[in-house]
Amino acid sequence: MMIRAFAALALGLMFTAAAQASASCYARAPGAHVSFGIRIGGEFTQDERDRFNLMQLRQMGVDASRAEMWGGCIRAFVRKPGGGEEMQFFHPDTFERVTP
Repeated sequence: MMIRAFAALALGLMFTAAAQASASCYARAPGAHVSFGIRIGGEFTQDERDRFNLMQLRQMGVDASRAEMWGGCIRAFVRKPGGGEEMQFFHPDTFERVTP
């Protein structure tokens, strides 16, 4: 009985932590937001958005090999100085790094 209660509590905490990590990417960045109703061309495809996000991160100095939208965040695979890669998450509006 005690093991079931502990397992349920642990599972609940995992889902809460995952929800908090993705919620930080869904929240609008502070400050003023302006948008206009003018559109030139069609909607961007997911691949085009991913390439744009990768280009933007690289311009900011992030050594990413690829980027994709994941859970409301930009998930980038960033090369580590000693070799290998690690996942890092960024806010889609501000490109600020987010810790999950």
